[in-house]
Amino acid sequence: MTRLKDLMDIFLQPGELFVGDASFQIRTILGSCVSITLWHPQARMGGMSHFLLPTRSVPVPEHVLDGRYGDEALQWMLKDLRAAGVDPRQCQAKIFGGGNMFPGQPRASAITVGQRNGEAARLLLKNLGIEAVSESLFGVGHRQIIFNVSNGDVWMRQVRPSQFEVDCEKAVEGCAS
Repeated sequence: MTRLKDLMDIFLQPGELFVGDASFQIRTILGSCVSITLWHPQARMGGMSHFLLPTRSVPVPEHVLDGRYGDEALQWMLKDLRAAGVDPRQCQAKIFGGGNMFPGQPRASAITVGQRNGEAARLLLKNLGIEAVSESLFGVGHRQIIFNVSNGDVWMRQVRPSQFEVDCEKAVEGCAS
């Protein structure tokens, strides 16, 4: 998954988001984090988030938005799209991520952070009336994502943990008993 010719390349770190026109491609790598892409076909504008958690436990004023939280990242992207003259309700959404990065480790809860993130993304979009036309959520391992804002295409590759990582995980579990 390489840089597309003639497009400016933006790489999102966790907690970041970007909104731009058809001259951009936006990339990231997701584990349990989730990305929402929004794309407006007529305007050829779009954005992508990379959030770590669904929401904060305490509400904050709009001017204190933080891209690490799904609800705030989406609110921030919507604000940026509106500022560019795009009606977010006319955008197509795609959702990616929410992978289980540690499948062999016991959890206190039956639902993983990745599952909470993915379900939150679905609900946030539904509540705003924005259609999710595609998604690749959950499973094991991380995802590499490239969003071509010029045409709305999103390329995704899911990478399962290597056998070495699984063997190390089992060895650690064996030491704990």
